[in-house]
Amino acid sequence: MEITIKSEQDIKKMRIAGRLAAEVLEMIEPFVIPGVSTEELDRKCYEHIVNIQKAIPANVGYRGFEKTICSSINQVICHGIPDHNRILKEGDILNIDVTVIKDGWHGDTSKMYLVGKCKPHNERLVKVTQECLYKAIEVVKPGAYLGDIGHAIQKHAESNYYSVVEDYCGHGIGKIYHEDPQILHYGKPGRGLEIQEGMCFTIEPMINQGSKYCKTLRDEWTVETKDGRNSAQWEHTLAVRSNGVEVLTKRVNESI
Repeated sequence: MEITIKSEQDIKKMRIAGRLAAEVLEMIEPFVIPGVSTEELDRKCYEHIVNIQKAIPANVGYRGFEKTICSSINQVICHGIPDHNRILKEGDILNIDVTVIKDGWHGDTSKMYLVGKCKPHNERLVKVTQECLYKAIEVVKPGAYLGDIGHAIQKHAESNYYSVVEDYCGHGIGKIYHEDPQILHYGKPGRGLEIQEGMCFTIEPMINQGSKYCKTLRDEWTVETKDGRNSAQWEHTLAVRSNGVEVLTKRVNESI
């Protein structure tokens, strides 16, 4: 495992990419309404990144993926492909995952959206999943361990009678989209790699209402819950600092 430690100058550049990624999720929010297609949301995000931000949408062409965002609705855990036939309905829950490249550096983040009025059990899933992310961020500091991150997520999810997807994880990030280390969303405290100042990685818990098991559809991208129950995910890109952690993809309405 080769961990890339980022310099102060590197983190400064990643901070710019992270802010742009967060801005995309802020920009698209008013358009996430019943009746809109995920293809239309993707188009708006692409045009904002390319024309306004003068940046690069990292997902386009990545391992054959053709779209700017991943749009994962209801029982889709991750990697949902935007489509003009996929129209949002009242009560859907939607994850939009976007990565922006600016001057060679990546900012990767995702957010859950409630489409119109949602059922309380879906609102609760979205809320608890965001809490899982925040609780994980709280433990990140030099001298902590990657197992502390997974434990914080797993403990909060399971105490709320949800399950943690184990087949997908967070990752190191910088000039390379996905690099070491892998950030598992389950684990035991004090285990795994020790966290060091200058490490940059994502935390992106995927939490299911039912079982943790998943299946990949024939498009070889879309991942759904095996039992058909709903899933939620939130993601941030982080930089480990001497006194704790900096959330590089923090949105303007977040107090973390």
